[in-house]
Amino acid sequence: MLRTNLSTRPFYNDRAVHVAAALVAAIVFAVTAWQVSRVVRLSRYKTELNAAIARDRAEVDSRAREAAKIRGGLDQKELARLAAEAKEANTLIEQRTFSWTQLFNQLEATLPGDVMLTAVRPDFKDGVTQVNMDIEGRGGEEIDSFWERLEKTGAFHDIAWSGLTVTEDGIHHLQMTAVYTGAAR
Repeated sequence: MLRTNLSTRPFYNDRAVHVAAALVAAIVFAVTAWQVSRVVRLSRYKTELNAAIARDRAEVDSRAREAAKIRGGLDQKELARLAAEAKEANTLIEQRTFSWTQLFNQLEATLPGDVMLTAVRPDFKDGVTQVNMDIEGRGGEEIDSFWERLEKTGAFHDIAWSGLTVTEDGIHHLQMTAVYTGAAR
């Protein structure tokens, strides 16, 4: 029996190698096609966005020119007069809606027996009501008591006093200011 190989080259399975190479080539082709389609789609999207940006910038420029034209056509003196009239009307509305009854009820409830109010003047500015009061009292303790009672109501804030004078009879005169919110918290 003969045991020698008479072929000049060894036997290889070429078919499996060719199938594997074709499969790898198909996968590479599919991935490449997918990437090319994504690049084309994103390129279109970028072009659309750039067009939208250009359109929006043109709109902004157009609106800025319109605003400048309108501002140029306004009479500044008339505008200032209208603003002053609106501010005056708002102040009148605030004064009209101010409740004197509520203010005096709260003051009466907190006023000690030896303290007198000689003047009460509300001042309306920028939506804040500041109440200015002239007070007379027999001593500092009664006035301090009035001050503490006002703060406890929750309707008076930032209380301050000024212009303290004491007469020969021992009567203390002073001016007190407080921000008034109108209702106890």
